[in-house]
Amino acid sequence: MFENSRAPVVVSCLVVQAVTIGAMISYGVFFKSLETDLGWSRTLLSAVTSVAFLVMGVLAIVAGRLNDRFGPRWVMTVSGVAFGIGFGLMYFVHAPWQLFVLYGFFFGVALSTHDVVTLSVIARWFKRRRGQMTGFIKSGTAVGQIIMPLIAATLIAQVGWRMAFLVIGTVGAVALVVVAQFMRRDPPPAVLAAQSEADASDAWEGIDYLSARKTRQFWTMCAIQLAYFQTLVTVPLHVAVHAQDLGLSQTVAASVLSTIAACSIAGRLTIGMLIDRIGVKRGYLIGLIPLLISLLMLRVIEDPNMLFVFAVIYGIGHGGCFTVVSPAVAEYFGMKSHGSIFGVVLFFGTIGAAVGPWVAGWIFDTRGSYNVAWLSLAALVGLAILMVLTLKPVRQTS
Repeated sequence: MFENSRAPVVVSCLVVQAVTIGAMISYGVFFKSLETDLGWSRTLLSAVTSVAFLVMGVLAIVAGRLNDRFGPRWVMTVSGVAFGIGFGLMYFVHAPWQLFVLYGFFFGVALSTHDVVTLSVIARWFKRRRGQMTGFIKSGTAVGQIIMPLIAATLIAQVGWRMAFLVIGTVGAVALVVVAQFMRRDPPPAVLAAQSEADASDAWEGIDYLSARKTRQFWTMCAIQLAYFQTLVTVPLHVAVHAQDLGLSQTVAASVLSTIAACSIAGRLTIGMLIDRIGVKRGYLIGLIPLLISLLMLRVIEDPNMLFVFAVIYGIGHGGCFTVVSPAVAEYFGMKSHGSIFGVVLFFGTIGAAVGPWVAGWIFDTRGSYNVAWLSLAALVGLAILMVLTLKPVRQTS
């Protein structure tokens, strides 16, 4: 029934994005409970996310190559099982080493596939609407960010944080394994025949990975990802507990995350559609500039209710920045080695993602405030903007 339809692939990619990133963002909602019950510092709780992102970055390179060669079905199945182990078995955690093994390693494995596999698949299935469809798929993460922190907060209040981990981990793992069975790397011939000639003609156009590595654009994109990506991870992880520090309840603080996610949907869909018309360079800028403005706001906010204003501006930039990378790889390097190139670019982002949350937690533990962390992230986003301005098409410089 679905063999020649795009719908199962699109829905599957949406579910992967929603479940994986929704769970990752909801981890910040557990901070207060883990601090209170186990006496763990925010430095420790942030450090485990650093391990998860390092695992994600290294394995994203592997997952990208495996997807290019074998397709997404079994890669995503393994990822779904790792999700259940990493998040669900947090029910049993009592010692820091268990936290690092479960969340740091196994959940890191689950994170490694959510972008490099799903967005590479979407880039292959869509050409003329590649940016639009990438934005649509990435809106799945926003849906997860809206729903799952609120679910986590409600479960913590009703059944405790341990059972909350177990429920989210079990249900999420089942969902990921099921949707993995509907994923295909390339469209079947019947779907290709139904597409317009422009939409189907270049499934393997572009340069290979080794050739891409020799270009300045490749390394510039890696540096851009390193500079700004840590903001996309650090702020959602720490802003909920920061909101509680300013006086909001756990549930209301979780709604700040949900506001970010809701506004990021607008950012993802709008910038995704614009990318197809104005190119990825301008798309980068449209995402990064609101990000910079919002970080400067976060530094001076004292009234916790103003966090919702921050969340609107940040959410738009947040969503846009997540959307632009896969189409950027396709625009600059083509589809020949999209998964491999995309995986390496993401790896550099995860280096920043590994450092940013840990440094922010350490800054808070040593200074009693996140202010230095917010300013540091703003400086890095400003640097990313400058690097984006230097990007030129590969064909002009190769």
